[in-house]
Amino acid sequence: MGSTWAWRKSSASGKPEDDCVEIAWTGTTVLIRDTARRRGPVVVVGPDAWTAFLSSVTDPSVHVDGDVTPVRP
Repeated sequence: MGSTWAWRKSSASGKPEDDCVEIAWTGTTVLIRDTARRRGPVVVVGPDAWTAFLSSVTDPSVHVDGDVTPVRP
């Protein structure tokens, strides 16, 4: 799964070797993985859940409510 998608790391994560999470857009879902475990589990969320999550990061009064499915590579 890791080589199929263009993974992006947050510019706010610090140095390139710092551990963080990466995301990839598949065209229908958002994939999320730990940079320290790139061959580890991947979390898959739909665009609505991803948008709600991003909103909650910028506005703590927003409640995140969406399906999150762990996927093993």
